[in-house]
Amino acid sequence: MESQEKELIAKLVPNNPELSALVDEHKAYKTQLEDLARRPYLSPEDDLERKKLQKAKLAIKDKIHRILEAHQG
Repeated sequence: MESQEKELIAKLVPNNPELSALVDEHKAYKTQLEDLARRPYLSPEDDLERKKLQKAKLAIKDKIHRILEAHQG
């Protein structure tokens, strides 16, 4: 994310529970993906989980961007 987006998120999160929840969820997906990336080998199940997490993280990011766009005018 750009620093401008991060600033807007920091400004909006205290008064927007939906955005706050989305940001937390995005961070959780990022952490899970980082944990999988540290593994030297992924089983087929782990690879499938990685793909699901990536899609979920992207969907959350899209929702965050829609909220930010609504507040930018």
